[in-house]
This record gives sequence, structure tokens and C-alpha cells, in this order.
Amino acid sequence: MNVTKRRKRHILTSFRWHSCSWPSFLPLGEATFHRKLFSTSLYIIYSRRALLRAISDPNTLLHYSSRPMSANKRNLKRQRESPDSAGGKQPKLAGGRARESGWLLKEVTSSAEHLKPKNCLVNKKPQKHCFLCIGAVCVPDNWALIYAQQLALYAFMLKGLREVAKECNSLDIKFHLLSGEPGQNLASFVKKWKFGAVVTDFNPLRIPLQWIETVKKHLPADVPFIQVDAHNVVPCWEASENLEYGARTIRGKITKLLPEFLSEIPLVNTHPHSASRAAEPVDWEEVLSSLEVDRSVGEVDWAQPGSCGGMAMLESFIEQRLRLFATQRNNPNCDALSHLSPWIHTGQLSVQRVVKQVKREKNASESVASFIEELVVRRELADNFCFYNHNYDNISGAYDWAKKTLQDHAKDRRQYLYTKEQLENAKTHDQLWNAAQRQLVLEGKMHGFLRMYWAKKILEWTASPEEALSIAIYLNDRLSLDGCDPNGYVGCMWSICGIHDQGWAERTIFGKIRFMNYAGCKRKFDVAQFEKKYVAIKENSIFQSKNFNTLL
Repeated sequence: MNVTKRRKRHILTSFRWHSCSWPSFLPLGEATFHRKLFSTSLYIIYSRRALLRAISDPNTLLHYSSRPMSANKRNLKRQRESPDSAGGKQPKLAGGRARESGWLLKEVTSSAEHLKPKNCLVNKKPQKHCFLCIGAVCVPDNWALIYAQQLALYAFMLKGLREVAKECNSLDIKFHLLSGEPGQNLASFVKKWKFGAVVTDFNPLRIPLQWIETVKKHLPADVPFIQVDAHNVVPCWEASENLEYGARTIRGKITKLLPEFLSEIPLVNTHPHSASRAAEPVDWEEVLSSLEVDRSVGEVDWAQPGSCGGMAMLESFIEQRLRLFATQRNNPNCDALSHLSPWIHTGQLSVQRVVKQVKREKNASESVASFIEELVVRRELADNFCFYNHNYDNISGAYDWAKKTLQDHAKDRRQYLYTKEQLENAKTHDQLWNAAQRQLVLEGKMHGFLRMYWAKKILEWTASPEEALSIAIYLNDRLSLDGCDPNGYVGCMWSICGIHDQGWAERTIFGKIRFMNYAGCKRKFDVAQFEKKYVAIKENSIFQSKNFNTLL
């Protein structure tokens, strides 16, 4: 099997870890979850000799091509819409036959069957095991797992753990669940089990990068590190080596590389050899109860965790909503969005799989182009910003012109001032904003167009840009299923700090930051209809209670 060369890199001096949250989609603060539940592992049945051969020899089955980064270059680099997807008639195929439910999973399995690797570099007398840390948590369509399978035929991922456990069990894959600080527990675990290599997914956020620095100090120097960017279609370090100014500067670079990386995705094989040591069984209820997470935020019932749930949502998007995306995606009253962000954020659905399936729809070319622009270009632009700008979540990360204009207008008089608690409880004078906040609380998701309006109004209604950004990120990360994600941070930074935007006509409070208001929303969609949908919640006891989230 030909794993795309530049999707992976051999890292001898650093280790990258993927940021995850819990499979029930409890929205967590970025640091809260990482402190408690941090790693999973799998066995390797390859010998150390075969492993090193696979890494070092470019002519092996892996077609491996490493690009280690120098220390200086590496240090420089570190500088919910309505979920109503049910209902609607199934579209007819060309022959007049409606697609049966589950057609997408069958199609994916069938198309990938011929890509199974026929030969592997296996030594039947293993000398060492391999520890694999993978952030994307679906077994199918995971490039990190596919490459790791060439080393070990094993994988384990955080998130959607129960479904992953069943999938791994069906593939004769053992896995371990570790809890605690990675720097304290991971190194000793690797040494105890004599793992021969570490394979990890990619995440550009601060906590995973801090893990890297801590873990690499304690791991054996002779253990190879391989990073596979299963998070993006075009790996972040390949898309660009610099901080990009906006979509227009990165679009051409990604488009040029897309044909190389948008290849077919093979299936994960059943492991042909039994492990010599068994993993301890996981008590899922005990693990969940032991997590130090914010339990006041309730779960939602519209998003089914796991790769099967993600595939089902993708199937419904292709059948029911894709054709509306180009023209109706900015209308919160129209169900035209994919609703895939929770699965993509947690690694339970591969962006590459989504793109490949959507591109097969020939009768919605305009929508397909618009959707790929959002899913690939804009999303990878967000990763680029967080990877190359260490201040991705504070005012210091803004462009100089934006910092100046925000500072010039920081003391402007605000007609309304709201506290974080008032905003969280949707107690403002603006019924559209209140409705959007209620949607976020109840559904764990806010329509994308309204999320821009929502964040900009927080800038207008708080005492300073710093406070506005802090509150917007807090609410997004705490309440949204796709919180603690590069897209979320960049979304807040775009709305409040003008990231990936330009200066506009100067006005009070906003300065040259792009302005959005209620009247503008009324010109784009039926505001009253959206407000009415959530107005019944206004008098509900959950918003009367001081701790309304505990009742959700």
C-alpha cells in the first residue's frame, strides 16, 4: 500500500499529541480534559529491525519519506447550526431507485476493499512492541492508523471509545487506556512494555504541544517518533511553512497539493498475529465517573457518537442538504449545513472521506465547490493560524492594524454592557442573539452565520476587546460540541480581532473590524422565524435557574 509520502514525518526530537474530548460530546475546557484522560495504546507485531527498515528505506512498501525539522524551524512554527437532519424524502438515483439507508458505509467498504495491503513487513518473532498514540478516533479512513498499521497493524484512539473498542476487538486489536499526566505516565508505560516506536496524529493547539515538550524529555532516545496528519487532507506543514494572511494566500497552495493527498483510503486489516500480552478490560462507567469534567453541561440527543454516527450524518447530508449548501448555507432557517463538525472535530469522521464522497455527487457541483472551500481551505487555514501563531486565542495574536484599531476604540461608550453570566443565560435586549445562545445551550451547536453575529455582539456589549474574546471562547468551548478546536478559536478571532479579514470603514467600538448588526441579518433571512423557534424556551425553567445548565 502506498501511504502518501509527505503525509507523515519522522520526528526524532519531538512528539505530537491530539486534543480530544469525551465520546458523549461533553464540551470541555481545553485544559480540563487533558489533565485526566490522555492516551491509548496498541501492540506491534513487527520486529525492531523490520520497523527501522520500514522507516529508513524509501524503497519499502511504506514509501516513507521523512522531513525532520530543525530545532530552530520547529520553534518558529510554534509562534452548532440546526441539527434537524431527520425526515425528507430520499433522492432517486438515475435509474429511479431510492438509495437504501446505510448505502454510504457499504460503498466505502466496497471501494476500499481492493486497497488492502497484500504484503506486510512482518517478523513473526517480535522483539519489541510499538506504542501508538492516535488522536483521530475512527478505525476507517484514518491515515495515522493506516500508516501505523504498516508498522504494527494495531491502533487505538481516544474518543468514541466504546465503538472503537468493538471495532478493534473485531480486528483482533488490543488497546490500553491510560489516565493522568502524559509526562508522568507515558514514558514509564513505553519502557515497561518495550514499545519500539510512537505514532501520533496532529493537533496545532497549545496543550498538545506542551505535552510534546514534556513527554520527549522522558522517552527513550532510540524510540522513533512518527507523526501522521490525519486531521487534514493536506498536512499542515506541507500546505504552508509560514503563517498565512488569509484564504487567498493559502488556497492555491492547498489546491495544488490536493490531487496528491486526496487519494483512496484503504481499509484497516484484521491483525494476523495474536498479542502475547492482554490489555486490561476498561470499566467505561468508572472511567466516565472519574473524569474531572464540567458535568453541568448536558448531553444532546441529535449527535450519535462514533464513526457510524458520523457516516450516517454524512449520508443524510449528501442525500438531503448538500444541494442547498451553495445558496442556503447562511440561512439559519434552512437546514442546508452538513452538521458534521462534532465528528470531524473529535476525529470520528475523516475529512478526506467526506471530501471524496461529496465530490462524487455530480448534480450539485456549485454546492460541492462551496462546501470543499469551507471544509478544506478554510479549515486548514485555521490549523495554519493556530500552528504558526502561539497567541491564537488572545489579542496579541491579532494583526497590528487590528490591535491598534481595537485599542483606539477600547474606551468608546457602550450602550449595553452585559456580564458573562447574563450572556450565558441569554439575557440581553437582542432577541436574535438570545435565540442563538439558546440554540447553543440546548443543541450544543450554533448556526455558522449566527456564530459570527453572536461573537461580534459580545465585542459590542462588553467592556473591552480582551473581555469579549475571553467570554466568546469560554462560551464556545464550554457549550459547543466542536469547541476547543482551531476553527472555534479562529472564528472568535475573526469576529473580534479581524483575523483573515481586512480593515473596514471605521466606527465606534469596532474601529475597522468588520461590523454586523440586527438590520443586516434581517436582510439575509427571516429573523422573526428563527427567534420564534427558540422563544418558547425563554420562559423555560432552565433559563430561570441560576445554574440552568444543571437541568439540561
